[in-house]
Amino acid sequence: MIQIIKDNLSKREEIFSVKEARVDVSATVAEIIAKVRAEGDAALKYYSEKFDKAILSDLRVSEAEIEEAVASVEPEFIRILEAAAENIRAFHSLQKREGFELKRENGVIVGQRVTPVDVAGIYVPGGTAAYPSTVLMDAIPAVVAGCARVVMVTPPSKDGKVNPAILAAAKVAGVKEIYKVGGAQAVAALAYGTETVPKTDKIVGPGNAFVAEAKRQVFGAVSIDMIAGPSEILVVADAKNAPKDIAADLLSQAEHDKMASAVLVTDSEAFAEAVSQELERQIPLLERAEIARTSIDTNGKIIITKDLDAAIEIANGIAPEHLELCLDEPFKYLEKVKHAGSVFLGRNCPEAIGDYFAGTNHTLPTSGTARFSSPLSVEDFVKTTQYIYYDREALGKVAEDVAYFAKKEGLTAHAKSAVCRFEEEK
Repeated sequence: MIQIIKDNLSKREEIFSVKEARVDVSATVAEIIAKVRAEGDAALKYYSEKFDKAILSDLRVSEAEIEEAVASVEPEFIRILEAAAENIRAFHSLQKREGFELKRENGVIVGQRVTPVDVAGIYVPGGTAAYPSTVLMDAIPAVVAGCARVVMVTPPSKDGKVNPAILAAAKVAGVKEIYKVGGAQAVAALAYGTETVPKTDKIVGPGNAFVAEAKRQVFGAVSIDMIAGPSEILVVADAKNAPKDIAADLLSQAEHDKMASAVLVTDSEAFAEAVSQELERQIPLLERAEIARTSIDTNGKIIITKDLDAAIEIANGIAPEHLELCLDEPFKYLEKVKHAGSVFLGRNCPEAIGDYFAGTNHTLPTSGTARFSSPLSVEDFVKTTQYIYYDREALGKVAEDVAYFAKKEGLTAHAKSAVCRFEEEK
C-alpha cells in the first residue's frame, strides 16, 4: 500500500527521503575493469560467459546479423521507430550551437569553436527488459552532434545474439558499430579499448548498479553523461483528474525497478485516497506486478498539501527525474518549476510520451541531481575550444599589466613571457 503523508514542516524530511538498496559493488567493478584492461577481448568473452551465459566467438555484431534482425521485426514497429526518430532528430537538431568570434578594434581576436567528440560510446541495457528507445535517445544526439564514430554496446542473450528490436533501433538511429558486451566490462572496454572494441571519448546510457559504478570509476579516462539512479516520477495533480489516469502514470515508473520512486502530490485528500485505491486495483493486472508492488510499497508516496503552490514547492525540493503537472493551467505552474529533468504539461501528457515519441530525451538526471544537471543532449557530445590572437601592437599595450598581475601571484616566468618580446626595444 502506498504511503499517504499530510505535508507539514515536521514531515519534510520524511517527504524527501527515498529508500535505496545500496550495495557496495566498487571492489567487484574495480576487479572487472582491471581484468579488461589487462586481458582485453579475452576478459570480455570470459565475463559474457560468466554473467550472460553466452559463449561468443565474435564480439562485433555483423552487418548480416543487423539485417536479419531488422527483417525479423514487424514492419509496424519499424514505422514507429522511424517516426519517433524523426521527432528526436528534430528536437535535438535545435540544440546545435555554433562557435563565436569577437574582434576588437585594437587587433585582438578571441573566439570559441564547438566540435564533436571523435568517438561516442552508447551503453544500452539488457537484463530485465530491452530498451530500443534508449538506442534512439542516446545515439541520435551523437549523430546530430557530428561524432565521427558512434559505438554501441549491449549485453547478448544466452544464444550470443542481440535483441532484434535493439538492432532495429540502431539501424534507424544510424549506428553501424555494435558490440555484444554488457555490464561493467562493457564500460571498461569503452573507456580503455580492447583488441576489438575501440576506446571512446564519451560514455552515455543507463545501466544497473555495476554499470553505474563502472562509469564512476572510469570517469577521467573518459567523459560520462551521469550516474543514473532508479527511475522517478512525481505527479502534481488536482481532483479534476481521473484517479485511474494518475495511478497509471505512477505505475509507468514503478514497473521499471523495485527501487523506483513514484510520488503524487495533491491538494485533495479525497483524490489521494481514490488514487491509492486505484493503485491497488491496477498493480495485480501488470505483467511486472511484483516489481511495481515493491516499488510502491517501498518508495511510493502520496503527499497532501494545502494548495498547488505548496505542491510545486515539494516538487522543487525533490527535483524529480519526471514531473507531471496535471493541472488546468500547467504553463502557469511551469514558470515556478526550478528543478526537474523533464516536465509533462496538462492532463493528457503521460510520462510515456516522453519516453518514446515526443522527441525530448528520456536519459534524465535522477536522485535529486536535476538541481544541477540536465537531460542528455547534443551538448554531451561536443566540446569547446577557445582561441586568442594578439598582434604585436595589441600585446605591447597590455604586456606590463599582464606582468604585474602575474607577479602578484608569484609567477615571474608568466610575467617574463608577457614583456620579453619588447625588452630589446627599451
